[in-house]
Amino acid sequence: MNSKHEISAGFMPLFDSAVLVAAREMGFAAREGIELKLQRETSWANIRDRIAIGHFDVAHMLGPMPLACSLGLTPIASDTIVPFSLGLGGNCITVSNAVWNRMAAHGAVPDLDPARTGAALGSLIRERATSACEPLRFAVVHPHSGHNYELRYWLAACGIDPSREIEIIIVPPPFMADALAAGRIDGYCVGEPWNSAAVAAETGHMVTVKALLWRNSPEKVIGARKAWAEANPDALAALLRALHHSARWCQNRENHNELAELMAGSRFLGLPASVQMPILTGRLKLGGGVERTIEDFFVPFDKAANFPWKSHALWFYTQMVRWGDIAHTARNLAIARDCYRPDLYRAALKPLGVALPGANAKVEGALKVATPVGSAGASLVLGPDGFFDGQTFDPDEIDGYIAGQKSAVSHL
Repeated sequence: MNSKHEISAGFMPLFDSAVLVAAREMGFAAREGIELKLQRETSWANIRDRIAIGHFDVAHMLGPMPLACSLGLTPIASDTIVPFSLGLGGNCITVSNAVWNRMAAHGAVPDLDPARTGAALGSLIRERATSACEPLRFAVVHPHSGHNYELRYWLAACGIDPSREIEIIIVPPPFMADALAAGRIDGYCVGEPWNSAAVAAETGHMVTVKALLWRNSPEKVIGARKAWAEANPDALAALLRALHHSARWCQNRENHNELAELMAGSRFLGLPASVQMPILTGRLKLGGGVERTIEDFFVPFDKAANFPWKSHALWFYTQMVRWGDIAHTARNLAIARDCYRPDLYRAALKPLGVALPGANAKVEGALKVATPVGSAGASLVLGPDGFFDGQTFDPDEIDGYIAGQKSAVSHL
């Protein structure tokens, strides 16, 4: 088939790039008339800068990163939009064996419960403070990442001030496990397989996971240069259709072995397929011989996983405000609201007759169980989507939510 469109795309070596990778490798892009050129990168900063200067048309991006680009929080500001989400969940928080052993002495057990492990970590931090020890050092992949904001949310909800009581630094995902093994960091929040890699090396222990901090929550997205998207609407629509078919293929259990082998290749992750399987099955090895199965650990297609909810963008925005990245103004709020583009998603996929949510935003954290919802096309089930601390986020009540979070921080 002759290609109608040539699209350049950057990605990071993380399993949640699988929908983009499979779109090319399994032929979904070619069937839509796309020559999809993939470029592996070594840091999120490279992804951010290369899409800003036009090296990439689209990229595998951190959920908050397009907001940061559009809000001028990056070295090279660029209007970047999100027409497609690459899945829900997939991150973990891992600590060194030494830190885990001290947390266990303060009541932590290997069940991944965010409240219990957070309480144990808080007790350890206070113990260390009385002994004049240096603060624990945790790594995240980028300042404007779901990892940074979910780590901070977890700590704050457990009574730990992430701005004063620990140190948070930036480390690229592929270097996380090595930095932990070298003793340069005490813990980290990253996507798979870089948590399982530390467990396999017997240098780290998983303490909790994104899928329990905020169930079925947003993670990576397709970021597109707004100027390119507006100049190439047919190419973008074709790409969204290819990604839709790829995501459906990735979700299918019958394809998991093939997908794990694909992602294990040196062009993508370069790790054994066995290390890829936990993200697909949810059966995680936590360390010390303990295993746990987490429902909806990573969801590449089901539960409207690919829909670019404006409420996801707006929650990220509230965290940017909460932690001092940006001021809360009407202009900034409007930029954040316009960054995620469900209109483009609907326009591309409506001809396929797929399930499309009837709304652009929803109250996050309101669904305690999986719930059928109104949709155009096929039937659609969403949730559960609860936050571990029982909070909800109503995108129509942003001022109150931000004020409440500031109050919570002030009491730490």
